[in-house]
Amino acid sequence: MSVMVDDDLWSAVGDPTRRRMLDLLLSEGSGTATSLSEHLPVTRQAVTKHLVVLDRVGLVHATTAGREKQFRVDQAQLARAVAQLADVGAAWDSRLQRIKRIAETIQRGKDTNNETEKKQ
Repeated sequence: MSVMVDDDLWSAVGDPTRRRMLDLLLSEGSGTATSLSEHLPVTRQAVTKHLVVLDRVGLVHATTAGREKQFRVDQAQLARAVAQLADVGAAWDSRLQRIKRIAETIQRGKDTNNETEKKQ
């Protein structure tokens, strides 16, 4: 089972600061680089750079509000990211179940051999 993953999208959300920014934008509805920087341990300039990354992958979109840009989370792109994560999780669950079955088969074989050796 091969799951298609958007590496750029996952690189963008792989950063803890960007994930925190998404959380803030989701809880507040929107935000500017200035308002986000007030809640994060990074400068406004660093927030701006992170927002560029999130915008490039489509997770946020900006509208101009006076001298600043208001950023909002793109719900459709976020839903796509969540769906990809669910698919990856399901694929790994399947792989881990196969590994578990193989390990159990190997263990049963060892247990059978040990019982046979004890009887001899």
